[in-house]
Amino acid sequence: MSAALIEASFPQLAQDGYRITSTETSVYNCFAWGLSNTQKWWSPVQNGGYHWPAGVKQDLKLETFVRLYAQEGNFHPCDHHAHELTYDKLAIYCNQQGEVTHVARQLASGKWTSKLGDWEDIEHKTLAGIEGQFYGKVAKVLKRKL
Repeated sequence: MSAALIEASFPQLAQDGYRITSTETSVYNCFAWGLSNTQKWWSPVQNGGYHWPAGVKQDLKLETFVRLYAQEGNFHPCDHHAHELTYDKLAIYCNQQGEVTHVARQLASGKWTSKLGDWEDIEHKTLAGIEGQFYGKVAKVLKRKL
């Protein structure tokens, strides 16, 4: 996808600062990318061979994704998204209906990385850069000790 289309879809990104870090692919999505997995498309909606871990409900509720990342990555709720040198962090986005739409992962630099659906991965400076009509707003931040 072109930078112009990304910026049209996420208008705050250009102002906040971002860069494209991969080519587009439909092999994996943001839910997998949250755990650095580039081998499978993770989805609780089983239509087309998507991966979803056993023992995790198949819905888009926030509490389901909190459980998913606790089970699969030892992440636990956190009260802020500020960078901490001794923790990995994830930000979970929800739409107005409370359904999970996106997950971003914090990098060692303190910036964030997102897989935009089947588009590219990007590195972005703020979580607000991708808030809006597609992903809604950050609903929960999780962290795990390095």
